[in-house]
Amino acid sequence: MKTKTLWKISVVTSPEAEDAVTELLNAVLEQPVSSFTEIETGETTVACYLAKKPAEKNLRAALSEGLKRIENCGLNVAPGKISIRRIHRENWAESWKRHFKPLEIGTKLLIKPSWSRRRARAGQSVIVLDPGLSFGTGQHPTTSFCLEQIARKSSEFRVSGFGLKHQRAQKRQSSKSEIQNPKLSFLDIGTGSGILAIAAAKLRFAPVDAFDFDAEAIRVSRANAEKNRVAGKIRIFRADLTKLPRRATRKYDVICANLISNLLISERDRILTRLVPGGVLVLAGILKSEFDQVQNAYEKAGLKLTASRSEKEWRSGAFSF
Repeated sequence: MKTKTLWKISVVTSPEAEDAVTELLNAVLEQPVSSFTEIETGETTVACYLAKKPAEKNLRAALSEGLKRIENCGLNVAPGKISIRRIHRENWAESWKRHFKPLEIGTKLLIKPSWSRRRARAGQSVIVLDPGLSFGTGQHPTTSFCLEQIARKSSEFRVSGFGLKHQRAQKRQSSKSEIQNPKLSFLDIGTGSGILAIAAAKLRFAPVDAFDFDAEAIRVSRANAEKNRVAGKIRIFRADLTKLPRRATRKYDVICANLISNLLISERDRILTRLVPGGVLVLAGILKSEFDQVQNAYEKAGLKLTASRSEKEWRSGAFSF
């Protein structure tokens, strides 16, 4: 029997420090973390929910110390308010219903929580993801940029035809069905909730591969893939990007890497070896102040920035050879 109450541990911070505070709560509590930003105040609440009462004094001390470390790194954590309180499960569910509304990504995707009755438009694929005791749901600007690029590439591919790679593949393939139904391949590096991989599968990318270093992210992404009936179309596995082979046997038409800047730069060659010539690489999770460094690193490898968007403290970019 499930307990009727939950313990909500939250930190109110700035959008600039959202990812750092998310990592802090995840490290201290070892549980999935979620967040939302109030449009009116511009403040971000990062929260985690526990079934058992935590040791409040020790927890506050650990979080306070962590916030100081984040601030010492140059990020604005204000107001940095820590809250530990007991809530009813019903109250938890209702609070998320107020904050999370359906999200449209162009004309191709509709992302909505399970309680929404919103119907998809003609030609829209639906992704159902619930926030709260899970990972992201597409609301973060870096995630929404990735979704937009996936949808755009899908549309361009359908309109323009097979593309150079697939025209060449026609000459080598004998299967008529494969020629009539070409597919774009997709790789999601740092899959989190699995939302990008699910979107790619819904938009008929194939094969679709996704990995993450976090075991909990793998569990959540697989559950979300099952919920959206695309589990059989996505290969989700646990892996450490820094330990992948420097030469890849499988390459992809589209790669999304929503990672911190240092990792994007240090593991550039491991990422690029998995991209087909002429493919699209979408990089996100980058602070505005760090984007130039990432851009320079990838331009030195021969890529060009083809699309970019800045929102709040974040900037994301799409690159191609």
